[in-house]
Order: sequence, then C-alpha cells, then structure tokens
Amino acid sequence: MLSAKSVFQEILDNDEAFRLFCSIAASGEAQGGWENGRIAALVPDSQRALAPKIARHGADEDKHGRIFNALLRKRDLEPIEVPRDTDYTMLLEARGIGLAHDKLRRDEPLTEHDIVVYLAHSRVTEQRAAAQMMLLRKCFGDHPVLGRAVEMISNDEDNHLAYCHEELLRLAAVGYGRTIQRTLRDSALVEMEVYRSVSLAVMSHMGHILGWSKAKSSLLAAGVRAMYGFERLGGWRRMVTLRMPERRNALGGPSPSASEAPEFA
Repeated sequence: MLSAKSVFQEILDNDEAFRLFCSIAASGEAQGGWENGRIAALVPDSQRALAPKIARHGADEDKHGRIFNALLRKRDLEPIEVPRDTDYTMLLEARGIGLAHDKLRRDEPLTEHDIVVYLAHSRVTEQRAAAQMMLLRKCFGDHPVLGRAVEMISNDEDNHLAYCHEELLRLAAVGYGRTIQRTLRDSALVEMEVYRSVSLAVMSHMGHILGWSKAKSSLLAAGVRAMYGFERLGGWRRMVTLRMPERRNALGGPSPSASEAPEFA
C-alpha cells in the first residue's frame, strides 16, 4: 500500500535516496541558521529584546543541520550538492519572500517593518516545517536511529511556530495588524506554490534513484498537486491565522546544543 510511511521507508532503506534527503534538509536548516543569525545581529534598537530569541532560532536551525549531517556520517555517507529545483529557501527568496540576502549581508540595522516581514515569513514556513516533522514523528518516532533526531527537531519547530505567533500578536497590538495580515497572506500563497514545485522536484529525483514506475511517480505527483489544490482553495488559512500559543516565551531560554545528544554530535 502506498503511504507516506512506505515512501519514507524506501528513502531510508536506500543510501543514495537517504543521502539526497538529508542533504536537502541539512542545507535548508543551515541556510535558516545563517539568516536568523544575521537578523539577530541587525535588529533595530526598538526591538533589541527580540535579538536573543532570533539568535536562539538560528542556533536551533544550525543544530538541525548538524543532526542531519550526523545521520549521514552514521552511514558513512557524505552530503551532496542540493539540486537547485529542490532548494526551498533559495526559491522562496527568488520569489521575494522574507528578507533579501543582499540586505542581510550589509551591516545596516533593519527596520521594524523588516522584523514584521521576517516574523510573518517565519510563521508561514515554520507551519510547514512543524507539519512535516509531525508527519516524520508519526512515521519514525520509535525508530532506533531516526526517532531521537525527529523528536528533537519536531519539538524545536513547535517552539519556533509558537514564538512567531506570540511575537506577531505583540506587534499587531501596537499597530502592525494590517501589515502582518497582508504579509502573511502574500507569503502563504507564494510558499504553497514553491512547496508544490519543490515537492514535485524531490519526488522526481527520488523516483529516478529508486526506480519508481511511471504509474507510481504519477500517483505521487498527483498527491502533491491535490494537496496544493486543497491549500489553494482555503487550506492556506491555517498559515495566516494567529492565536496565543500554549507555549509562551518558547525561545526565551538558552538553546540546547547538539552536544546534549552525543549520538548527533
């Protein structure tokens, strides 16, 4: 029976497919770590209280990248260059979502509007990340090798999402409500298109590696397109709603490092 777990199991069981999967994940997390690190360094004085939380977010993303690379090393595999059509973060930036890397490379303070854009973009992408990790947790939460890694990353992504909700609500209360809603909606609509494109590209690469039949590849691609259709018709609203999270001040403490999980160091 074709299911998410059976597809992930195929990827897990094949070295080249697993290598591609972990390389894509590690690259995306490392990019997120760099972005958050730069934003933390450039936060405007009016939002300096956010800097430690943004830095913590970046440290978590860096940790996730190290975890995926450690999973590769456990199988004596090296990361590979990520195919451009699977580079989620690069494709989002190319579509104007989030803060441009050129801006982040300059040593000029960001504006409050920039911080709103960053948080709104993060709220959308962290929704996607949290959902993906929840799926992996359901599939492999009890796996002897992947289980601990999936649990750690999933918990972090839930914290990131909670942080975005709380900080956006704080900014909405001081006058940024309309800007936030507009940015959230624009980000969500583009993110859905990019996610569909990346998902189809990943399935194509995996199908080539794993020798999937044309029928199987077509069925999986149809599933990706059906999910996009559902989101485009209204499912996107889950990415733009804001509610006070149960996890308050989720990024207010120190970031657990990979050294706390020796098997991933």
